[in-house]
Amino acid sequence: MSDKAHKILIVEDDKEIADMLLDFLSKNGFVADAAPNGLLGLKRVTSGDYSLILLDLMLPFKSGDEILREMRRFSDVPVIVLSAKSLTQDKIDLLRLGADDYVTKPFDLNELLARILSNIKRYGGSCSVENSVITYGKMSLNTTGKELTVNGVAVSLTAKEYDLLELMLSNPKKVFSKQNLYESVWGEPYAYDNDTINTHISNLRRKLKDVSEEDYLETVWGIGYKMKSLEIL
Repeated sequence: MSDKAHKILIVEDDKEIADMLLDFLSKNGFVADAAPNGLLGLKRVTSGDYSLILLDLMLPFKSGDEILREMRRFSDVPVIVLSAKSLTQDKIDLLRLGADDYVTKPFDLNELLARILSNIKRYGGSCSVENSVITYGKMSLNTTGKELTVNGVAVSLTAKEYDLLELMLSNPKKVFSKQNLYESVWGEPYAYDNDTINTHISNLRRKLKDVSEEDYLETVWGIGYKMKSLEIL
């Protein structure tokens, strides 16, 4: 654990579970808040600086699915869903909405702790940011001038291609669903059969491959896209 304790938000209407998690997380060095309903949960996500969200699905006033859908328009903070639903399709649907992990109730606290630590570590990413320049492998993205160079060669991007790349580089180990990418970059509701993301990712991938032998973008089948790990590049 770093010197600065990570802050975790628990969105859970079952007081017994919420209190148990608050106590457990506190004993393991975290700072934890709890919200007993969906409206308060989303409000705290919006205003708080959290390292991770533990999110129940069956919540009063606003469901966990709705919270996840709305928060992915403005936040990439890791979300671990806590739910009694155990069907594989339920898990896939939530991952497509932007969840990072899924734990079925009842759960083992030590397993949950391991998942929390793993997701927080991944969220830290592996790119470096200095003076508004994001570097990732041999890629350099100047976020002030909105300029990209790969292997020292300037790459011309459209506005949407740039926005997609900057979003993915902001958290290079996160898998972004098509819905997450579309609603974050276009700011509009996503249509399931919308081919816009596929086209823009394909164009972005082609432009990167024109100046590099490496394929920086990875397709996660059935879910979306992410930056390819630097360990593989």
